[in-house]
Amino acid sequence: MTSNILQSVQQHFLAPGAISLNDLWSVMGTILGKSVDNADLFFQSNRHESWSLEDSIVRDGHYNADSGVGIRAMAGDKTGFAYSEDLLLPALQQSALAARSIAKIGQDGILKPANSRQITPLYAASDPLTSIPDKAKISLLEEIDRYARKLDPRIIQVTASISGNYEQMMVMANDGTLMADIRPLVRCSISVIAEQGERREKGSAGAGGREDYKRFVELNNEQYCASAETLALAKDAVDQALINLEAIDAPAGNMTVVLGPGWPGVLLHEAIGHGLEGDFNRKGSSAFSGRIGERVASSICTIVDNGTLENRRGSLTIDDEGTATNCTTLIENGILKAYMQDKRNARLMGTQSTGNGRRESYAHLPMPRMTNTYMLPGESEHEEIIRSVKKGIYASNFGGGQVDITSGKFVFSASQAFLIEGGKITAPIKGATLIGNGPEILNKVSMVGNNLELDQGVGICGKEGQSVPVGVGQPTLKIDEITIGGTAS
Repeated sequence: MTSNILQSVQQHFLAPGAISLNDLWSVMGTILGKSVDNADLFFQSNRHESWSLEDSIVRDGHYNADSGVGIRAMAGDKTGFAYSEDLLLPALQQSALAARSIAKIGQDGILKPANSRQITPLYAASDPLTSIPDKAKISLLEEIDRYARKLDPRIIQVTASISGNYEQMMVMANDGTLMADIRPLVRCSISVIAEQGERREKGSAGAGGREDYKRFVELNNEQYCASAETLALAKDAVDQALINLEAIDAPAGNMTVVLGPGWPGVLLHEAIGHGLEGDFNRKGSSAFSGRIGERVASSICTIVDNGTLENRRGSLTIDDEGTATNCTTLIENGILKAYMQDKRNARLMGTQSTGNGRRESYAHLPMPRMTNTYMLPGESEHEEIIRSVKKGIYASNFGGGQVDITSGKFVFSASQAFLIEGGKITAPIKGATLIGNGPEILNKVSMVGNNLELDQGVGICGKEGQSVPVGVGQPTLKIDEITIGGTAS
């Protein structure tokens, strides 16, 4: 990151309270008393807004701003943590003492000189909230509503929203880390309901990334209007709802399933990705614990977690511990190669952080979390994969799901799916639920497409009460057998 970002963020946090860097190192020294191995200070400020439209009226506009500092002391496998919304030196010192008091074992930590590394930012330091006028934000939602309704008279309800986030963060640690980042984030979500007779079905689409609102608009005669991409999202939502109106009940039983490219990678994220996070494996509670070097998937499967993709929703120039993010190969040609690590779990497991230390806010502890997790492309054509299936299901979009990290068992509902009959995609189906075990399913992947797609930028991942933005993706995948819970009698 460039030095001007560090200087700007440092000024933002320290100048109002007349705090100097020397003051912060003094606070760090307070934490690193007897019995503390490592410590860090995490400063964060966040400004967030959202606008939403329903029944052709912009009914809600929401804004909030928050800032504070989280102070962590680590001793062995114990962690002391305190946070303060007050960015004044006495509050920092009090929080430092509180964090230190929790630690009871360990040895005296060493305070190293500050080291601010130069890392090229992965996104512009723009402020989404001020990128276009508020009037343009309202007009954008109204245009989405008009366009979606115009596409088909069966569209009886449109819900649209946009949200923007402007985060500044700075982290200082006793290992010499002194890093900062400015993180924009935007999202546009569109949901519609189509009605035909007594039947109603829903369709949805969305997009976002580490950009500003100009992602969703374009200038026409000096007036902001919806971009072609935004209108395409509305059409995707409408098409999904109309297809679902024709859907028949899903069959049940064990059958071949083809997962479409892009967002269906959320199944990999949940069923496999969480099981490859360092904390679960350090504790031995993951289905992948102690299996580095073992075959855990089909030899045609390679899965990575990549936080270095420009402007992507799950990307970070640095993680919340000041470590540069990486492209970490988790599974290579079916062999388990690595876990995702933050500093604490890496230290306790005798390895290095992979840049996956993430936290929801200054009021939360960091932990190993995914960034953009996806399967790399294979050699098969999408059409070739479909043709290879005599009878099965093609799942092109997913809704919610549940996963047991210890066993790897998962249940996922498909929000859009189709029958495959005689090598062709035929009737749309509703109520299809995929039931399986992550490691077992990976070993049943028999074809991987050459059409890798990432999701459009709407993913939110929850873990231990904390939510962070993430990305997922995959090419078309053929799974030879998976249990489908259907609705057909």
